[in-house]
Amino acid sequence: MHNYTSFFLDNPYVYYSLMGIYALTVIVILMVVISENRNPVKSLAWITVLLLMPGVGIVLYMFFGRSIKNTRMISRRNRRRLKRVQQKHKVDPSRLGLSEQSRSLVKLAYSLSGAIYHVNNNVEIFTNGKDKFDALKKDISTARQYILIQYYIFSDDKIGQEIAQLLIDQARKGVKVCVIYDHVGSLHTKNRFFKRMRKAGVKIYPFFKVTFPPFGTRINWRNHRKICVIDGKVGYIGGMNIADRYVEGDKLGTWRDTHLRVTGTAVTSLLFSFAVDWNFMGQPLIDSEVVEIGKPVGDMGIQLMTSGPTSQWSNVAMMFHHAIVNSKKRVYLQTPYFLPTEGLLKALCAAALAKVDVRIMIPRRSDSRTMTYASCSYITECLRAGIKFYFYDGGMLHSKTLVIDDEFSSVGSTNFDFRSFEHNFESNLFIYSRELNSKMADIFMQDLNQSTRVFPSEWKKRPRHVKIAESLLRLLSPIL
Repeated sequence: MHNYTSFFLDNPYVYYSLMGIYALTVIVILMVVISENRNPVKSLAWITVLLLMPGVGIVLYMFFGRSIKNTRMISRRNRRRLKRVQQKHKVDPSRLGLSEQSRSLVKLAYSLSGAIYHVNNNVEIFTNGKDKFDALKKDISTARQYILIQYYIFSDDKIGQEIAQLLIDQARKGVKVCVIYDHVGSLHTKNRFFKRMRKAGVKIYPFFKVTFPPFGTRINWRNHRKICVIDGKVGYIGGMNIADRYVEGDKLGTWRDTHLRVTGTAVTSLLFSFAVDWNFMGQPLIDSEVVEIGKPVGDMGIQLMTSGPTSQWSNVAMMFHHAIVNSKKRVYLQTPYFLPTEGLLKALCAAALAKVDVRIMIPRRSDSRTMTYASCSYITECLRAGIKFYFYDGGMLHSKTLVIDDEFSSVGSTNFDFRSFEHNFESNLFIYSRELNSKMADIFMQDLNQSTRVFPSEWKKRPRHVKIAESLLRLLSPIL
């Protein structure tokens, strides 16, 4: 340290030159942040970090602050090839017996992402890992043509090994098996686990593999989707990853999540989503097997909404906002992290002030203390508006569900936070069905039996240091 000090004392011009370059770099990045015309809240969060911790802020911005909005994930030619399959199932929602609010949501989803409204579907709801994985393993075992699997986390544990072995067995029988896992999400899974499947003929690849230094910036864009398609007949989507904690639990208890098994024409959209991500990773387009899929089953109307950092709009966030603003009766929300955008927070508060029954449920303890503190910073404002807030005590609530009025329900991978709305590749299923809406509302009410309601008088009594931590971390919520 003494040698460095002496050097700069003897060469002041070098010192001032380096400081000038450093200051110029900070200013340039600040100008880039401002010129991108992002959400002012998010821009201010980055500006605060850059001004308070310029050195750390520059590194953080290079890894977590860059934008890839409007980046094309798939060529127009390949998208048209996939679209031709989906268009076979396109229907006019105005001719269906949907409410005015639902018809408006259907039109918005199509405008945002081209989401096709599928009729004649059936949905099975899973609220525990054992039932979901038992069904998934059975469907994988009966596959005859292809298995497409995409998960944020694919763990090398008991359930992970069971599913991996089934995929290996099917690949050896000649079934086409394609797997996408997120590189960062599955970082704790040893590479030999994936190599074993690859050696057996499973085509398995990480999404946005992070290598340093050239691709370090990819770390901020994670594929959080959980999708599975089997022979074009069965699809899975929801919040569960492949991990034992959904069955056996961990230090937070059993992970309570919601997942769906889908049959019917909507399976086409699940395959379309997987095919886009598969092609985005440089793999051949999956389209030869999908000519005749998605046979009509049941009577539920469904749209698949995908969203990500490449989207022009925050697709899922915009759908949620529109649904909440137009709610008339009830809004039931379950999410592991509650870091709403300003627009969504105001929409929830406005609905509650208009005497809509707004209820929000989050885990008492999540897998991230930082996210828990930041989430709790929004509770006071919600309580003032009349929102009923609950802490789930039955384990780690990882469910991402939204139930509105009597017809609309959403289940998928999207957390109610900035990261899911803007940085992650997400997928949610929007179901327009009074039957399923009623089931989802009943599930929410059952979860209330293991939850504690937050009352304003008690909430005010939490320790001062907790309030300070919540307020400080809330400042960073747009970039968490």
